Amino acid sequence: MASESEVAAPAFVNASKDGEIPSFNGDAQAQASDFANYFCSYAQLYHQKQMLADHNRMAAYHAAILGNQDVFRDKVVMDIGTGSGILAVWAAQAGAKKVYAIEYTDIAKHAEQVMKANKVDHIVTVIQGAVEKIELPIEQDQLVVEEEGTTLCVDIIVSEWMGYFLLRESMLDSVIRARDKFLKKGTGLMFPSHSTMYVAPIYDEEERKANQNEFSGAVADWNDFTQTTSQVYGVDMDILTKSYEREQKEYYLLSSRWRELSSDAMLAEPAMIKHLDMTTCTLQDAKGVFADEENAKFDFDVDGDVVRGPISGIAGWFTTDFKSRTDAAGVDAPKLLHPAFLSTGPDDGYTHWGQQMFYFPASYPLLKGETTRVEGQLEMLRTKENSRLYNCRITYNISRRRSEEKRDGSVLMKTAQIEQVYQIP
Repeated sequence: MASESEVAAPAFVNASKDGEIPSFNGDAQAQASDFANYFCSYAQLYHQKQMLADHNRMAAYHAAILGNQDVFRDKVVMDIGTGSGILAVWAAQAGAKKVYAIEYTDIAKHAEQVMKANKVDHIVTVIQGAVEKIELPIEQDQLVVEEEGTTLCVDIIVSEWMGYFLLRESMLDSVIRARDKFLKKGTGLMFPSHSTMYVAPIYDEEERKANQNEFSGAVADWNDFTQTTSQVYGVDMDILTKSYEREQKEYYLLSSRWRELSSDAMLAEPAMIKHLDMTTCTLQDAKGVFADEENAKFDFDVDGDVVRGPISGIAGWFTTDFKSRTDAAGVDAPKLLHPAFLSTGPDDGYTHWGQQMFYFPASYPLLKGETTRVEGQLEMLRTKENSRLYNCRITYNISRRRSEEKRDGSVLMKTAQIEQVYQIP
């Protein structure tokens, strides 16, 4: 029997040979896997409805587009991942001269119906295909390019590309490639314009314990199963016990959980771990959060006299801004007089993104008269098997000191460094 290390790699890997998302340069097999694992769900109206019913999401984009009609008037707009097409409709209603709504899946056919029903089909052209591979009808539609010999003809790119904890799904790659190919460099605008990732220590003990109890129950159920199989059918399945326990541990204890946390679950002010300027960020920036990034480190003080514990783990979420360009090359770009903002944090109500919760193996009590310090770093990297999914490595230690003690003064206790690697499913 082959050992675990000898088990062959999965036949269908959701990544190109060089680790990129398959829609860019994947072979036929990788693209088929990508469609089955990622795109196909977006072709369903029920999935579109889930996003369209997210009023915080909708309100932010509506305010950003319809609240800045002076910016959209007579402009060429590209909507990447248009889905059922609502952002493209708003861009047309805001006065855009031409809107190209790009959609990979067959939901594009529904988007065309939406354009006709809303009487903007003379402005909006729905193009079905991967945005990395489509071409715009520059000559046919008499589009003006910024530089001769280029395809830089788009004034505004609008996209709702964000996944759980911002980067999951890796759609940002597609947006960056489209930006570099089509967006006017000096005057072009990105909607959203900036994105920021945050983390904070969280009290969510009931759910943490529930996950642990479910793991324990799954292991107990397996043990009962192996004994029954041996005694009733004469087959020893105990050889698989370690593999089963590892599988269940990864699911129950080492996977992040979608949560809709309340604001009082936060035990300290959130820390920014990554900030992206959508006009200048690179494909490398989009690949994750790296250990050598300055903001990858976090350092929280949790005062036992101020908040209720224990500390159950770390939660992550993101915000996006719709505002004027802040890069040096964009000084002549149109200014947004009415910025908009979207937050998926605990302070700001429900969004379908929620927060991603990374539970500690054990909770840490908060004691009166003491401050608990949570210090560490977060890395978020794409998995080898699926370029649209991420693992998150959180390395940290916990220390306690008297609250009147200086931050770097003497401590009452300090744990060894702890490292946990979580899947973001």
